Amino acid sequence: MAKEKILIIIPAYNEEANIRNVILSLKKQDADFTCLVVNDGSKDNTQKEAESTGLATVIQLPSNLGIGGAVQTGFKYALYNNYDYAIQFDGDGQHLPSEIPKILEPLYKQECDSCIGSRFVVKTDGFQSTFMRRVGIRFFEFLNNLLIKQKITDSTSGFRAYNKQAIAFLAAHYPTDYPEPETIILLGKNNFTIKEVSVEMQERQGGHSSISGLKSAHYMIKVSLAILMTAQRAQLRR
Repeated sequence: MAKEKILIIIPAYNEEANIRNVILSLKKQDADFTCLVVNDGSKDNTQKEAESTGLATVIQLPSNLGIGGAVQTGFKYALYNNYDYAIQFDGDGQHLPSEIPKILEPLYKQECDSCIGSRFVVKTDGFQSTFMRRVGIRFFEFLNNLLIKQKITDSTSGFRAYNKQAIAFLAAHYPTDYPEPETIILLGKNNFTIKEVSVEMQERQGGHSSISGLKSAHYMIKVSLAILMTAQRAQLRR
């Protein structure tokens, strides 16, 4: 029996300080992982650092499309190359390759179509994000319960695994504005099953987050509106 093909989608924008170690740690975890770095129009040496490992396929986008466009590129690559599972994995060093088996196991058992690695299912010793972001995440949890009747504790987590059916759907319909929280609503509205498992994360290993301070409140308002708009869309999957 052929081993299942697993693609690690690594969206990266100006991650020259982190991307090499991210790739090396993933391949150390499982040499059979295919690492796909989608370089989202970086202005630094992200592409050079990723290619220098010799362990990753690197797609260079012609301009900065944002996280949505970068991750959707990964889904299209996964669909075209017939991968069984795709894992979204941040390029900033926040996610731990050792936690990947946890988010894959429910997919192997066919318990869900997508599994999210959550910092908040149970209390862990890992990085819990800033106070303002945790407030926003708790509010998104309320919206998820209201709109799709599913409790998702970590809507902004970018550490996720998907099966073939979800890959095919998201290759065509992945949100572009605020994809992590919007995707939860989109999948739920289209009868995909979502599960969360508890994982540990660490602080980004270099660079700076684009969402901090007062930007967190602004982000929460904009994401909430995007979620409500997504919830109004007609069902796409029959």
